[in-house]
Amino acid sequence: MAEHHYDVVVIGAGPSGEGAAMNAAKHSKRVAIIEDKPTVGGNCTHWGTIPSKALRHSVKQIITFNTNQMFRDIGEPRWFSFPRVLQNAQKVIGKQVKLRTQFYSRNRVDLINGRAVFVDKHRLEIRGNKSIETIHFKQAIIATGSRPYLPPDVDFRHHRIYNSDSILNLSHTPRTLIIYGAGVIGSEYASIFAGLGVKVDLINPGSRLLSFLDDEISDALSYHLRNNGVLVRHNEQYESVKGDDHGVVLSLQSGKKIRGDAFLWCNGRSGNTENLGLESIGLTPNSRGQLAVDEHYRTEVEHIYAAGDVIGWPSLASAAYDQGRAASSDITQDEYFRFVDDVPTGIYTIPEISSVGKTERELTEAKVPYDVGQAFFKDLARAQITGEAVGMLKILFHRETREILGIHCFGDQAAEIVHIGQAIMNQEGEANSLNYFINTTFNYPTMAEAYRVAALNGLNRIF
Repeated sequence: MAEHHYDVVVIGAGPSGEGAAMNAAKHSKRVAIIEDKPTVGGNCTHWGTIPSKALRHSVKQIITFNTNQMFRDIGEPRWFSFPRVLQNAQKVIGKQVKLRTQFYSRNRVDLINGRAVFVDKHRLEIRGNKSIETIHFKQAIIATGSRPYLPPDVDFRHHRIYNSDSILNLSHTPRTLIIYGAGVIGSEYASIFAGLGVKVDLINPGSRLLSFLDDEISDALSYHLRNNGVLVRHNEQYESVKGDDHGVVLSLQSGKKIRGDAFLWCNGRSGNTENLGLESIGLTPNSRGQLAVDEHYRTEVEHIYAAGDVIGWPSLASAAYDQGRAASSDITQDEYFRFVDDVPTGIYTIPEISSVGKTERELTEAKVPYDVGQAFFKDLARAQITGEAVGMLKILFHRETREILGIHCFGDQAAEIVHIGQAIMNQEGEANSLNYFINTTFNYPTMAEAYRVAALNGLNRIF
């Protein structure tokens, strides 16, 4: 049995594992990263962020072609099958895997394929190859990610019933689709399939879409989903999901029944902590398979850390990378450690949504004297040129100090636009001010100009 010794061992080669391994290697630690899949990248690259966003981009191009009057002069509208559109995503996945594999090689991080199992607090067994290897480590970082939560009373082996991972194996385009769960993933897939001409029923167990968003932005998303043919049903819980050769019937606790060609479950995720041998080191995940950590990403075992989706909130690839890097920074004691809690929200619906900071509801409940500056995309020259006139930028600021308290954006490029506001919000003292947008010259025409328009709109409200 081969035995190896490392300073830091990282379990999982997704965004958090990559961030952790790269940072430790840069600090001259001997690092190994263990991945039980054939290739690196984790759920983010193969089943989540990358394929779904590449799929969304292709669908958005189809929508643009089919709705642009200039293209109508040269041809009829075109519709593409789901598998055809997914081909572009597969190309992007291949490029991402190649790039990230090179990262480990270039930084001399040992990439070990196999399943990691804790033997004790300083040893792992790597199983799955022809022989079992033993890894000795000083510190370990668990970055095993998450997978869709699958309730036991739904038969996901049925060929018409999918979850947010298996939907990427869909080999045809259904005429009608039922999506259960209207969180980020459910709302994104509702937009994607509606863009392909599929009639979508979006079942929301809650009272409104994405309730963590600013109310106005949530309402805008609801309107545009409905405007694109998505039927949204709120406050509904499933009773049963039954598939046959002709479709799927969803029975709701309210007594309603809905039939569709296919069914997509998008209601929650579970941490990948089973079969890790956590009982050997005294760690117990919660009911969703997630591990508890302190503000330095340490588990209850001080030299064993966890980061990314396996610890829960916010379950975003962007945050996972920074969490992994932060856990590694705590190990190496460098100056870059931070607890990741100022994460911008990026939701890739059509149109997309992004926000950072407080919502109007939160500020009102806290009795903060704030005011609002708004810019509507339909009034921006760049949006008029591109034909992406749907959307708005909203700046929430303290009416006395003019401190920026929240940025909320809905529309094309929202996930890019929000970072300008995030950068100003992160400035210290008086540098975080509405005045920055008033006194800064923005390129024209740009979408970034929305900040100047919104700031002047907000300034006019102050008396």
